[in-house]
Amino acid sequence: MQNSESLPNPANLPFADALYASYLEDPSSVTDEWRAYFQKVEEAYGSAARVGPRFQPASLFRGGTNGVGAAAEDIHSVELQEWLDQLIRAYRTRGHEAARLDPLGRQGERPPELDPAYYGFSDSDLAREFSCQSISERERLPLRDIIRRLEQVYCGSIGVEYMHINDKTVRRWLQKRLEGAANTFRLDRETEKRIYTRLSEAVNFEEFIHRKFIGAKSFSLEGCESLIPLLDLAIEKCGELGVEQIVMGMAHRGRLNVLSNILGKHPSKIFREFEDKDPQRYIGQGDVKYHLGFSSDWQTSTKKNVHLSLCFNPSHLEFVNPVVMGRVRAKQDRKGDKERRQVMGLLIHGDAAFIGEGVVQETLNMSALEGYSVRGILHIIVNNQIGFTTSPHESRSSVYATDVARMLQIPIFHVNGEDPEAVAQVIDLAMDFREAFHMDLVIDMYGYRKLGHNESDEPSFTQPLMYREISGHEGVRERYLKNLVRQGEITQEEGDEIWENTRKMLETELSRARAADFTLPAQERGPVWKPYHGGPEVDAQDVPTHVDRAILNEVFQALTTTPDTFKPHPKMTRFLENRRRMAKGEQGLDWAAGEALAFGSLLLENHAIRLSGQDSCRGTFSHRHAVLFDYETGDTYTPLAHIRPQQATVEIVNSPLSEAGVLGFDYGYSLDVPTALVMWEAQFGDFVNAAQVIIDQFISSAEDKWRILSGLVLLLPHGFEGQGPEHSSARLERFLNLCAEDNMQVAQPSTPAQYFHLLRRQTVRAWRKPLIVMTPKSLLRRPEVASPLEAFTEGAFQKIIPDVGLKKRAKAKKILICSGRIYYDLQEKREELGRSDVAILRMEQLYPFPAKELETILKEYGASTPVFWVQDEPENMGAWWFVRMKTLDIEAFAKRALRVVSRPESASPATGSNAAHKQEQAMLLEEAFA
Repeated sequence: MQNSESLPNPANLPFADALYASYLEDPSSVTDEWRAYFQKVEEAYGSAARVGPRFQPASLFRGGTNGVGAAAEDIHSVELQEWLDQLIRAYRTRGHEAARLDPLGRQGERPPELDPAYYGFSDSDLAREFSCQSISERERLPLRDIIRRLEQVYCGSIGVEYMHINDKTVRRWLQKRLEGAANTFRLDRETEKRIYTRLSEAVNFEEFIHRKFIGAKSFSLEGCESLIPLLDLAIEKCGELGVEQIVMGMAHRGRLNVLSNILGKHPSKIFREFEDKDPQRYIGQGDVKYHLGFSSDWQTSTKKNVHLSLCFNPSHLEFVNPVVMGRVRAKQDRKGDKERRQVMGLLIHGDAAFIGEGVVQETLNMSALEGYSVRGILHIIVNNQIGFTTSPHESRSSVYATDVARMLQIPIFHVNGEDPEAVAQVIDLAMDFREAFHMDLVIDMYGYRKLGHNESDEPSFTQPLMYREISGHEGVRERYLKNLVRQGEITQEEGDEIWENTRKMLETELSRARAADFTLPAQERGPVWKPYHGGPEVDAQDVPTHVDRAILNEVFQALTTTPDTFKPHPKMTRFLENRRRMAKGEQGLDWAAGEALAFGSLLLENHAIRLSGQDSCRGTFSHRHAVLFDYETGDTYTPLAHIRPQQATVEIVNSPLSEAGVLGFDYGYSLDVPTALVMWEAQFGDFVNAAQVIIDQFISSAEDKWRILSGLVLLLPHGFEGQGPEHSSARLERFLNLCAEDNMQVAQPSTPAQYFHLLRRQTVRAWRKPLIVMTPKSLLRRPEVASPLEAFTEGAFQKIIPDVGLKKRAKAKKILICSGRIYYDLQEKREELGRSDVAILRMEQLYPFPAKELETILKEYGASTPVFWVQDEPENMGAWWFVRMKTLDIEAFAKRALRVVSRPESASPATGSNAAHKQEQAMLLEEAFA
């Protein structure tokens, strides 16, 4: 027996007290080794071994009485094993911090927890064997081999973050893949050659452009060229896993390289865009070449076909993310891909933008929500370790640019972009993870930016040290070729031949681009868009929008019927009864009923419905109730989904508290399902302020820039009713200011029937434009706003509603033109004053401006009758300035200037005082009839 004097003092063991306390409470809570040890101690010393829940001092263990000395040896071994387990966990948790990720060789401070001495191991312990089944196929290994293996797995060219994931199944899957083969990944010669070829294409493309188009902006990929083989291998893997379509989104960095070498856009077309010899093609339209999209078909090495689509992208780097996500969801729905495996999203980010732009978090947050999930986006970060001129320590408060993605409980793979085989390993692992768990995943590929932000920029002004390192740094292609030659996988001559063939191909493409007879082909829309068109409104054919009474009755029947076992909220009884009375024609239809009839009739005509927004299921103002909730179980029932067995799908979704992300998603959705009615609803109209980028750079301008059509509908509650500046205005003036070339429609319907016909017109006619609808708040239940049932079985949407109550129009002394809810205030005031000499016209469509309709109506009045535009909004807001400019060329206004009745100019939309609002409103109405 060993002398106990040479053994460690058990009373000082760092884990003994806590473990002993656990043992006393529940013997099964400790390992077999600890339990055996505690039992030996208590057999030898009985109660003397305890001082409360603690061990007695070490004097109890001196002398080796009754075999306790041997037990102390056991505890020392157990203690060392515990320390080793902590060391292994430290590598799993923080090993990525010591990984060799930076191609420039810069290394952060190594975590002290990765040092064996931190746990009390000495050099003499390195040869000692320990249990290591969790990281090796062998049961026991010497400590030095275990540490070597952990370094290889977690601190090489790949760093993995996954211990933040709560799901043990996910963690164990990743541990098995990472540790099972010591994180090794063998490539065959053909794959190595393929990687080198792709690197040669990427590098040659960039160098060729710099030589041939000196000073032209291309936003070079140099320093991160491994993106091209990464994408190549990702698409190949997708084909093997059954993915049929990939929708991609990325900003400008490396976009031209991706277009050429991944999407297959002929370099001659890109070079022709650099030459810029077709100016007449782009006058007043188009976009810069590094914002353009493209689509193509990719055939994998095993003959699997994968369709690729790269979305058009504005300069707001990350706002394409939700658009891509929406397009993926739409394609999945259109294909009936319920498992969401056949269509995948792939997003390429910059490091500074990924951590810096809030829309990234909004997009990530939607990834697991039922109404928005696409079951796994592949996020690739091209990490050039700089944002324009801003270094990481100035651009983020976190360690990594990827830290925002930790919210998703997904793995984050960091990889050195100058180790192409590590890149290949990561993409193989990442795609298998997506297939196994249908979750997003992130690959953070470290590189550098060889040139400035653009080719005319001088980066050493702000990063002199970094660019001193870059200037003497050997490129990834050259280094990989040397490595392959050294390993005997390829000869220098083979490598040079691949390089030279790539260069010759680019020379040939440039000659084609400069040929006198070269023409860029017209951009064609996909087959699903063949029946639809954009262009001016004059080309839009009118279509009937009224619906037979029998159809409306069928929809009403579904709207007022619930399953026998379903228990609606008691207060819904009156709501459903009112709907039944509407169906019988006993009372007028309110706003929600008009909307529901539009939805239901379109569903029966095989037009899918998607409405998403904050609280859209019930409606912000408790008016819609498109989704009912069982009062006892909380289960949901959507009546519109149960009109007929054979009907289109309906999806009413409560969105997260997000505007830009959700609007971007729904816009993207509308791009791939033109037959559907796709709507985004703001809780209040002013919420659209937070989504302005989507409106400016996609909705209002995509057709002009990229020839993309969309029929997306924005529903924006708007109206001045004393609810303060933030809940009055949907900023109508902003939308009108963006209107040009019939790019979108802006309407403010004033009756449920008008709203009904507007939604149906939007869906059934072939003219596709975004539609902005200023929807009401107080008018949702105002009795005089209701429409009779006949207004739905007859008629159509009226751009301007004339004053049908004024019989002698030629004798009118004043004409008031308005839009929206103020009409009802004006009508009430006119009746109060008995002013039968004042006409009130309602402009229901503000853009495209209904000039002909307005002129036709005004001809029925005297040529000198004064005309006033009346609006709730302050004079500098609302539609006033837009309408004023649009009426300058209308002949009917030649002898009468259009004047305005409004609130005075204001920096804020409305007062916060309800009493002040009522005074202002009274003054405005007095002025209108003065």
